[in-house]
Amino acid sequence: MLNAEIMQDAEQRRLAWRCRRGMLELDIVLQRFVSEQFGDLTLAEMQIFDEMLELADNDFWELIQSAEQVNYEADVQNVLRKLSIASQQNTQGEA
Repeated sequence: MLNAEIMQDAEQRRLAWRCRRGMLELDIVLQRFVSEQFGDLTLAEMQIFDEMLELADNDFWELIQSAEQVNYEADVQNVLRKLSIASQQNTQGEA
């Protein structure tokens, strides 16, 4: 494994641990996001996601649910779009 791959794997594990939340819906969405979308994130998007993890559960969930209704800078919008996709997969999986 290359050093960059090792660092990416370590960062993915660190973020996956930080995604463990008290709100079950958010926990499921975030875990799915990290396992399915993490490899597609740019470094800037990883940093944005890391900052988003500081939000309270209800605020983070509301941000994900309203992602398409607000204009954010491109990297933030990309992360929110990917989170929204993970959220929609969660909703469809429950139906």
